[in-house]
Amino acid sequence: MRVLVLGGIRSGKSAYAESEIATAAGEQQPVRYVATGALRTDDADWSARVAAHQLRRPTTWTTVETADVAGGLRGEPTVPTLVDDVGGWLVSALDRHEAWTGDTGALDADVDDLVDAVGAFRSPLALVSPEVGLTVVPATESGRLFTDALGTLNQRLARACDRVVLVVAGQPVTVKEPA
Repeated sequence: MRVLVLGGIRSGKSAYAESEIATAAGEQQPVRYVATGALRTDDADWSARVAAHQLRRPTTWTTVETADVAGGLRGEPTVPTLVDDVGGWLVSALDRHEAWTGDTGALDADVDDLVDAVGAFRSPLALVSPEVGLTVVPATESGRLFTDALGTLNQRLARACDRVVLVVAGQPVTVKEPA
């Protein structure tokens, strides 16, 4: 089962995804937690957020900090996996390709690779991603570029996943069920 969990900041999407993958994997089963945002020691708030996430995880889970999500999914396709979050992955890809000025075509191969790896993954998989369509259009070019790219990526991931859930105020709303 592949599930895409969408929601706004502090909506409860990560906690919901953690619960979903724990249930799908079985309580005693190891889970790989792929963190796309590296720990930054120069930002106390970020460090506190990361620590809160870490405290919720069972001790049987392993954490991998990487921007190479597709490679990780292909490298260990039988390990139940949670990716948190796709927005962080996209920021890394935009940085890597220096695409913040509008050339998002450079991202196409990375996005295709990620979507293909998700579609091919056969163990339980939960992907966490910000939902970008519920707010004002960003005032900056880079903000619009990010929201446009993430909106398109979320749509592609939703097609590759069996389930899609939107978390609002901690409440899951099913958007897509398995056919």
